Amino acid sequence: MVSEMRSLFLCLPLLIGATSISGCSLPYYWQAAAGQLELLGEREPVPDVLADPEQSEATRLALQHATEVREFAVTELGLPANDSYRSYTDLGRRYVVWNVVAAEEFSLTARQWCFPIAGCVTYRGYFDEDDARSYAEKLDAEGLDTYVAGVSAYSTLGYFSDPILNTMLTGGELYVAGTIIHELAHQRFYIAGDTELNEAFASAIEEYGVQRWLSLNGDVEALETYRGRQQRREAFYRLVTNQQERLRAIYAADATPDEMRREKRAAFATLVAEYETVRGSWAGSNDYESWFSPPLNNAKIASVTAYSGLLPSLRAYLTQHGLDAFYAEMEALSELSAEERESRIESYLRDAALP
Repeated sequence: MVSEMRSLFLCLPLLIGATSISGCSLPYYWQAAAGQLELLGEREPVPDVLADPEQSEATRLALQHATEVREFAVTELGLPANDSYRSYTDLGRRYVVWNVVAAEEFSLTARQWCFPIAGCVTYRGYFDEDDARSYAEKLDAEGLDTYVAGVSAYSTLGYFSDPILNTMLTGGELYVAGTIIHELAHQRFYIAGDTELNEAFASAIEEYGVQRWLSLNGDVEALETYRGRQQRREAFYRLVTNQQERLRAIYAADATPDEMRREKRAAFATLVAEYETVRGSWAGSNDYESWFSPPLNNAKIASVTAYSGLLPSLRAYLTQHGLDAFYAEMEALSELSAEERESRIESYLRDAALP
């Protein structure tokens, strides 16, 4: 959890594959295709990288750890035994893509963009940071709240053999383990157009998998560190949830735009003050410091919703019923309509609370 993107947007899937897009969307698809081809073209088999005497010791150790986690994900978590995360690409930059999230000035609903295969998602990804910020500026000019955030990893859902990236290795062993498990979880289960469920599922498997990995290895200290990070993440989610409630009340009120803007600014000032109070109990941790840097707006709040909204419910089901039943339940959900899925997921917390 070194960077805000790793903390909040563990993996936002950016899928390309459109071959006949016309009009103003064409440049976007070209940059996506070019970025994906660059990433795939630079792949090296992990054994070759490990055997390279010119490779840094830090990279070799990180890749050896990643290889062990990769096998664990197959044998212990039932995740896909394909060629993903068996090769390595060094992109020479901090993030692989930069995602743009946008929301209306007085709304917490993120704008959606629809793509082939992936369906509709609540972000638009770019392989070049300047391109992402340029697009965000256009949305700013339309009066939207925007947020540009770097992403250290994403999944192509098995359509390509995704490599381990240098951007995934900078956060330490817990980060690498969580990323690989999360990304492979997307390859096992994904419903086009349902970002919240997809991300909650992958996050639940990530949490379960990393803790099981550490427990099986008897790494008590690392397990304690990971659980501390989870506690801070849950505290952060609570802060955002409270802010959502404040903002929804403001936007639903019968007030003028100027009045709502003043109330909106005051609400974000309250959020910052609450964060400073909570951070005081984190023993110097700064997991979310970058996220709280200006500007704070609806887009930042909306970006968290995709990862936090359904996670408690899915976590409860996994804890109560176990991994195999959890996978079976997710497949059952994929056969339901969006409304039916929502109703069924809402029942998980109620059922978990029953004696």
